[in-house]
Amino acid sequence: MSAPDAEPHPTGKRAQVQAAVLAATEELLEEGVAFADLNIERIARGAGISRTAFYFYFRDKRELLMRLTEEVTGLLYEQAEHWYSGAGDPAEEVRGALASVAELYDAHFPLLRAIVEVSTYDEELAGFWRELLGRFVDATQRRLEHEQRSGTAPAAIPARATAFALVWMTERTFYQEVVQQRPMARDELVDGLAGIWTRAIYGTVA
Repeated sequence: MSAPDAEPHPTGKRAQVQAAVLAATEELLEEGVAFADLNIERIARGAGISRTAFYFYFRDKRELLMRLTEEVTGLLYEQAEHWYSGAGDPAEEVRGALASVAELYDAHFPLLRAIVEVSTYDEELAGFWRELLGRFVDATQRRLEHEQRSGTAPAAIPARATAFALVWMTERTFYQEVVQQRPMARDELVDGLAGIWTRAIYGTVA
């Protein structure tokens, strides 16, 4: 379930508008405005466009949230690629990918917090979020199966179940770190996650 009429790599005016709307939306969310209470007029004003122009680019707030979340998770996936397609030291690549993801998560936490929270009561958005996370699960499974074929990961590990557990554990961890207002240092959190990933896949500690 992709965002309606979403463009993977918007260009020109659309890209500028989306960037401005993303910044305005995240600023309002960071100020403590709940997604349900977000006002289109305020978002448009913050983005420097008219309300009419907003509806030219976005059907409604739901499409706005889906489109912007898809954009941000695309950035997250690009960082995760350091391990998904890497050929260097696995432990270093796992930690590097998680560190980059953590940095992006911090940069966009108002938006990511909103999609997680809205997905608890909006089934369409819940399915959309599961589909986006499914991309990470699929890629993790492929890398794990590659490691199993090469003999660097135990063949007995259930690849799909392990990938599913690792990805959703990581998503929940970053979400809880945000809603609990960063109870620990980012490096400490990344080290903990990297250790779990490498032990689960390679049987070693990062």
